[in-house]
Amino acid sequence: MTFIREIISFFTFSEPNVKVVFLGSLILCAISGLVGTFTFLRKRSLIGDVISHAVLPGIALAFIIGHQKNVLYLIIGATITGWISTYLVEYITRHSKIKSDTAIALILSVFFGIGVLLLTHIQHTGAGSQSGLDQFIFGRASAMNQSDIVLFGSVGIVILVLTLIFFRGFSILSFDEGYANAIGFPIAWLKLILSIITVITVAMGVQAVGVVLMSALLITPAAAARFWTNKIHILAILAVLFASISGIIGSAVSYTYNGMPTGPWIVVIVSLLAFLSAIIGSKTGILKSWNLRRRNNVKILKENTIKLFYALNSEQPDNSGFQFSEIAENARMENTTLRSGLKLLRKEGWLIGNDRQGYQTTEEGKREARAIVRKHRLWELYISKYMHLQPDHVHDDAEGIEHVITPEIERELEEQLDFPKLDPHNSEIPY
Repeated sequence: MTFIREIISFFTFSEPNVKVVFLGSLILCAISGLVGTFTFLRKRSLIGDVISHAVLPGIALAFIIGHQKNVLYLIIGATITGWISTYLVEYITRHSKIKSDTAIALILSVFFGIGVLLLTHIQHTGAGSQSGLDQFIFGRASAMNQSDIVLFGSVGIVILVLTLIFFRGFSILSFDEGYANAIGFPIAWLKLILSIITVITVAMGVQAVGVVLMSALLITPAAAARFWTNKIHILAILAVLFASISGIIGSAVSYTYNGMPTGPWIVVIVSLLAFLSAIIGSKTGILKSWNLRRRNNVKILKENTIKLFYALNSEQPDNSGFQFSEIAENARMENTTLRSGLKLLRKEGWLIGNDRQGYQTTEEGKREARAIVRKHRLWELYISKYMHLQPDHVHDDAEGIEHVITPEIERELEEQLDFPKLDPHNSEIPY
């Protein structure tokens, strides 16, 4: 009952600071999910780590210069050092033999080390803990105030507008930079704008989740969304949704259980969402992939089994029923697998009979057998004619491809080969 009362208290905003933490976490998470979509698609996940660690010296320098914890100054300082870090990674990678992963590790460690040194210096002056700068490493969402929310909201709206304006350019840039350049997109400007909004997003986000965990908040929502869709606009929407949910639940858990930090809980929730998405995602989830493989295996088994009966019927057209032993002699599969195939064919209505009476194909089964043999022999002829392979080298290749030839491809093969009568082995192609 206490837990329920705490949850109700949180969502009714009974305490003034609760609303601030809720809105702040929601804004920061939503913007991180949106901007992180393009970082994820560009395979620049580690750049989030670089920026999140590189903003630390910028925050410390902004405090040293301004002598106060003004969030606007801190964001400006963080943005400058964050952008410098990304530029240095690009420059080192492009103008030296050092690879990107080494450059990332180098810049990350150097900037983070400088940041820690500056924070230590500030704390020795006696102002570090009072300013709250010591909380930036792991984040402290509860330290946000109303002026922070106004600033985050304003910057978030600007980032949202820029993202919507340049969404098509960012999308093409994320998938094929060469193509984007070829069709006249201003690649340099697009990369600069995307880099700046990414750095600003990270600079704001460290307030909630800290330097260490910010890269997870930037990348994980998009990674979770990728298991549900192949469309980039839906991917971006889902990434924002997952990030927002993690922000809401993370701040609620932090409020309900005293001493629970908001930032780590946000990352835990979004990681849990990613884990669940990896299992049940409708596009590339584990269960979806497993079911697709199972269906493909069933399809292949059915087609391989019915193809056996085409060969048997060609040799013995008047046979009223083939015994299991006779079928097994011609099959290149285990008996248990063959029995499973026969069971599937009976279920489909392509086959009738049993071990005692023998097995016989129905008219529908004969049509399916002709169709799969036709695809096999057309492909054999195609690769023999156009790839100049010897007839004795085409069978195994056709065995694999016959199961994925669509009706459209089949018609194209027939037209290109001018509706041939015989395959490379001089066997008849059934129509």
